[in-house]
Amino acid sequence: MTFPSLTPTSREFAPGDWPVKRFSSQSGSEIRILYGNQRTNAKLGLGYDNISDTEAQQFLTDYDAQLGTLRTFDLPTEAAAGTSVAMGAPAGTKWRYESEPRVRSVRPGISSVTVSLVAVF
Repeated sequence: MTFPSLTPTSREFAPGDWPVKRFSSQSGSEIRILYGNQRTNAKLGLGYDNISDTEAQQFLTDYDAQLGTLRTFDLPTEAAAGTSVAMGAPAGTKWRYESEPRVRSVRPGISSVTVSLVAVF
């Protein structure tokens, strides 16, 4: 199963931060050490409003196929439009679920889905 090729009605992107470890002394001085040369923990929230229940089921099926938050996958162009450029992600960036998809029933046969993803470089 692959991530559904639907165009989201909303996107929310957080670029993540560089891996930094902070050490504080009793005197109040602070030292920070950088442990990498690119941001980590970039997040992408996708909203799919007023889609059919069949389309909403595709997200739950994919979540099961990825074993929840375990496996990584490629995003289809429809879902990631502009996101990779905005975060300067290297070629081959994969994504994984940050949490389970959330499905909200709008009316019989119509649902809205929210998906939270984390980039894996």
